[in-house]
Amino acid sequence: MKNANNTNNTKLILLHPYILKQGNSNRLWLLAFVSFFTVAFLLTLIYTRDSSSSSSTASSTTISAAVVPAAAALPATVINTLLHYASRSNDTFKMSYGELKPIADVLRKCSPPCNLLVFGLTHETLLWKALNHNGRTVFIDENRYYAAYYEQQHPEIDAYDVQYTTKTSEMRELIMAARVQVKNECRPVQNLLFSECKLGLNDLPNHVYEVDWDVILVDGPRGDWADAPGRIQPIFTAGVLARSKKGGNAKTHVFVHDFRRGLERVCGDEFLCKENLVEASDLLGHYVVERMDENSFHFCRSQNSTTAS
Repeated sequence: MKNANNTNNTKLILLHPYILKQGNSNRLWLLAFVSFFTVAFLLTLIYTRDSSSSSSTASSTTISAAVVPAAAALPATVINTLLHYASRSNDTFKMSYGELKPIADVLRKCSPPCNLLVFGLTHETLLWKALNHNGRTVFIDENRYYAAYYEQQHPEIDAYDVQYTTKTSEMRELIMAARVQVKNECRPVQNLLFSECKLGLNDLPNHVYEVDWDVILVDGPRGDWADAPGRIQPIFTAGVLARSKKGGNAKTHVFVHDFRRGLERVCGDEFLCKENLVEASDLLGHYVVERMDENSFHFCRSQNSTTAS
């Protein structure tokens, strides 16, 4: 009987498999729920950081553009300061304030970007580069070693060397030869890169002939003795470049330094023309040369512009 009672009081507990399955399902749902919110939080954080970074960059760019305009001109006080110190140098071959000022005034009024071509690496080289702020400035010099040295010392300077083939003692013959060839190789409107005119410089970098130069300064090469190359070629070249412009301003300001010497004055009047001379002193001639039609065959309105003597 004892055994029978024990048997009757025994309770059998059965665990149905569905109950176990339901527990695992709840855990999976909990894990999925947590994972979803974790991913959503991370995405929100990343998006917020990117948006903040973009807004910050845009704001800083806007502020920078407002503070430093892309084509801002130099203030007049800066220009006057540069001219003051450049003219007070002890360099024997420096320009005076009276010579620097007309060139600086033209560069200041020239709408940036202004294209400036300078023949000669001189005491004022860094000054011209600074005054032509945001513009294009190219220097041409006869000394290849000095041009290379200058570029090494001042990487911002764009300088090229050229070989001059004339002599100051040949001025009369060269001018007469140019007059004979004025309708052929020595035309006032042409691409000098392909010219055989003896007065034209045709070995400069190709892009020099493609630029519409607004200002050209002839302050080289040397020309104060008979066998010196003189400035016949750069003056002739300046006259052709000014008349052969394809675009930009129709007028080009051409300055010739050391105007008191006979060669600079004679060649200036021959190829830049007396009627284009707007200002002159003992040391500086200022011409304003206009673009010409490609069928033009005279540098000046008067065929007898200058008698080479």
